[in-house]
Amino acid sequence: MSSENKRQSEEQPLNELVSKILKAYGLQDKMKNYDLIAAWPQLMGPAVAKRTTDIRIENQVLYLKIDSSVMRDELFHGKQIIIERCNQHAKEIIIRDIWFS
Repeated sequence: MSSENKRQSEEQPLNELVSKILKAYGLQDKMKNYDLIAAWPQLMGPAVAKRTTDIRIENQVLYLKIDSSVMRDELFHGKQIIIERCNQHAKEIIIRDIWFS
């Protein structure tokens, strides 16, 4: 086998290589969490994003600090829809519950 053929057979798409590196260093879940947090304005719209003052994910729980009690109550009642929307965005279950403050 020539060196060029060997090199071509060992080549991998960049996204596969990045995925393997993230998995090897245990960063895959953190990257998915950061991606979800970054997508929050698109997922929930500008009104909710503007009122969200803190967002974090720990142990599959999405913690949201909302500066409007009315909006916090509305979001609480739509909690399951938010969970589904977040997991659809991630293409896997990364959120199982939401806590509001």
